[in-house]
Amino acid sequence: MTCVGAGARLPGRDREVHTDVLVVGAGPAGLTTAITLARAGADVLVVERHSGTSPFPKATGINTRTMELLRGWGLDQRVRAGGMRVRPAVTSSETLIGPELASSATTFPSEQQALAVSPTAPSFCAQDHLEPILLAHLVAHGGRDRFNTELTDLRLTPAGVIAEVVDRESGRQTRVHARYVVGADGPRSTVRSLLGIDVQDLGTLGEFVAVTFRADLAARMPRIPSVINVVERVGAEGLFVPTSNDGRWIYAHPADDRTRDYPEVLRTVTGVADLDPHILTVMRFVMGAQVATTLRRGPAFLVGDAAHRTTPMGGIGMNTAIQAAHNLGWKLAWVLRGHAGEALLDSYQAERLPVGRANALRSLETEAPVGTEYDPLAIDLGVAYSSAVIARAPGAVALETTSTGSDSLMRAVTGRRAPHAWILKGGRRVSTLDLFEDRLTLVSGYDGARWQAAADALATHGLPITALAAGSDFHPVDRSFEERYRLGSADAVLVRPDGYLVHRLAGSDGDTPAMLRAAVELALGANTGTASLVRAG
Repeated sequence: MTCVGAGARLPGRDREVHTDVLVVGAGPAGLTTAITLARAGADVLVVERHSGTSPFPKATGINTRTMELLRGWGLDQRVRAGGMRVRPAVTSSETLIGPELASSATTFPSEQQALAVSPTAPSFCAQDHLEPILLAHLVAHGGRDRFNTELTDLRLTPAGVIAEVVDRESGRQTRVHARYVVGADGPRSTVRSLLGIDVQDLGTLGEFVAVTFRADLAARMPRIPSVINVVERVGAEGLFVPTSNDGRWIYAHPADDRTRDYPEVLRTVTGVADLDPHILTVMRFVMGAQVATTLRRGPAFLVGDAAHRTTPMGGIGMNTAIQAAHNLGWKLAWVLRGHAGEALLDSYQAERLPVGRANALRSLETEAPVGTEYDPLAIDLGVAYSSAVIARAPGAVALETTSTGSDSLMRAVTGRRAPHAWILKGGRRVSTLDLFEDRLTLVSGYDGARWQAAADALATHGLPITALAAGSDFHPVDRSFEERYRLGSADAVLVRPDGYLVHRLAGSDGDTPAMLRAAVELALGANTGTASLVRAG
């Protein structure tokens, strides 16, 4: 790996730096990419044109899968500490405090539903609470950040990329040499533009105004606020979204050319005649969806809103971004460490572009299509990948969307997230999901000695792989493990560092070391170097 270093001072330039990966953008997607890299030992530099993390609440819903990733980093309780007491529902009334006229479920499962298939559950907290937590975690793991720093030029080279960045306060320029660059710089991405990558517009729901304000509304409401509170007051139709427990809200309504006295408007639509709101921001925005035509150009990648922009409907935009960033981050790290080949990087687009497009299209839906019943758990956890590094992957279906979709969460299927089950390991009660980060993991039935020997041989040559057998390395606490993993006593499944199952291996016959070598080579997109390392076992 490369490391940071100062080069010769050039005219008009402050210095040169070298890094493994340059991440442009310090929102949830950029920070997640950088954290995943840093935790795997890569050298990563994040540059952000703004002076700090977002001062705006923006997204407020963190779904089950994203909470699983945060839990794996030990951040879930810090995130929940800033969470809101809200109902996971969309309700409507004439005014905010008026009688409830209708209520419907959101695309988020309830806590009880989530905990049946996961060690965690969704949380509702504002993005400006989440981002500082992610940034602190990145810095704690050696990642570096430069705020007030803007990308001005980007060139692709045989060795990676050369980027020019400028400090927006001092005007000092820096040339950054990196093996890879990740554009996580939003829907108007400079990285995407400099790469010449087009976007496909998928549609819009119109132009809206978002008013962020602070007022003591929760105490005046006759019920716990919902995630989305639709108000149907004639002439002021819109919706309220609570964004913190200390009285911060967003009121959004369709844009028009009228000049509005927002304190008076808010008194009308809330139904609180003596409300004294403190207006924080008034912003117009287009509620639209788009997707980049490609997520990769050589050593450059797109993630987050630069790759796929969603509308706020359904609360899936930030979650899509974080999960795509996690998918990309570990793959870049493993290629940098010499454990994987280029096919693994190619799989980022194959796996995440269909998901990004599907979620962007879904965010344009104001209600489910006729005849469709969405399963919140399947939307949260049912993402299925199909790529060249997954054995017997399912077809190119990005998401389970039917009412029975969550059934798949109970089964260990290639191309899907490995199921959660509670187990005892080292005397501690943990989830099977706690077994997978930072390594390939071979989970076997009760007769796993042959798999252990084969995995140990590969690990001897530097490959991060661990074999764990039921009954010896861990002990299921109930029938969930057997029912969800469906392993014969000598069978095994191979799980990636992102918790996705990539191969099922039958141990009843055949050459166990050869079977494992072939599975690992496939899972890592093995190039000549990787294949040689694996064969050396």
